[in-house]
Amino acid sequence: MFEELAEALRARLVDRARAGAGEGDVRAQVRALVEREAAPLSEIERADLCERVLRLAGGLGPLEPLLRDPSVDEVMVNGPSEIYVERAGQIEPTQACFSSEEELAHAIERILAPLGRRVDEASPMCDARLADGSRVNVVVPPLCIGGPCLTIRRFRRDGFSLEDLVQVRSLPAPAAELLSRAVRARASILVSGGTGSGKTTALNALSGAIPPGERIVTIEDAAELRLRQSHVVRLEARPPNLEGRGEVSIRMLVANALRMRPDRIVVGEVRGAEALDLLQALNTGHDGSLSTVHANSPEDALRRVETLALMAGVGLPHAAVREQVASAIDLVLHLARTREGTRSVTSVTEVVRAAGGVGTRELLVKDSVRAPGDGRLARRLAEGA
Repeated sequence: MFEELAEALRARLVDRARAGAGEGDVRAQVRALVEREAAPLSEIERADLCERVLRLAGGLGPLEPLLRDPSVDEVMVNGPSEIYVERAGQIEPTQACFSSEEELAHAIERILAPLGRRVDEASPMCDARLADGSRVNVVVPPLCIGGPCLTIRRFRRDGFSLEDLVQVRSLPAPAAELLSRAVRARASILVSGGTGSGKTTALNALSGAIPPGERIVTIEDAAELRLRQSHVVRLEARPPNLEGRGEVSIRMLVANALRMRPDRIVVGEVRGAEALDLLQALNTGHDGSLSTVHANSPEDALRRVETLALMAGVGLPHAAVREQVASAIDLVLHLARTREGTRSVTSVTEVVRAAGGVGTRELLVKDSVRAPGDGRLARRLAEGA
């Protein structure tokens, strides 16, 4: 009953705003509305009702305290009655919940409306970025059986550097030194790992080693990278509208970036036919670029890039694509997430030419690194010294 009253007052407040009578402090308007419409309630009940109406009118309801908590890295809403969070790599349930699917739907609407996005039966999925850089994914019925699902990956304003990764024991110090030298020497590095393994964090840390003064173009589905250099051009893909028009894909952005005189191209994630365009860019003078890919091992990462490049449908033989991979990528940095929730670098692999195309050579041995073999990476490091 109390929630129904709060929802009715929220609707009244919205109607007043649409009629042009809603100017001034929102809290004062809500207080006056509650005093007029719910006078029989006690002072404590009226104060509680005011907070509920404000929460429904402008906030995100039970998500507000979770999003204010700096220890929360991700919020996962599985329908109105189940809300989970990730803290320090561990997923845990919360006591928070929405009172109904309608309240959850209102919260989703308040998140997406300022972004010019929406979800409904015709378009039941949405991937978007909040103003602070946090990433939002929404899936609604009929695709989601138990009610709307909302996932918010929090944005860390101060990204990790390679030194920070060493301090939190995600990366051995010798490996950090090797990677820093490799980036400065314009080695092309592919970051691989599973979902939530820290690929974007590692990519951001690697980019910190790019010398100042270079022109960097970043390309992402949803802009998450925060590079510390001054000369950075950030490009973000755009999904099609409800009529299926206006899409700007990662592949289109990669092709366009080559015309923007980049010193480095940083692709947030390779997941489609843009892999071929990136390989061609790396093999035609745009070395030193960085990207990530979903994979279970460095070897799987290279095979996945081959497969994605073949998806471009240009009819290149598999052997030709494999040859491009071997000549384009110098290092693969692989990350994994443990059962305890920690994220760490498990492999630093040199890409070498081998019989049949691509070979790998592990450089990270326990907490130390060995020198690259007598190949392209060694020559780059020697020239960049």
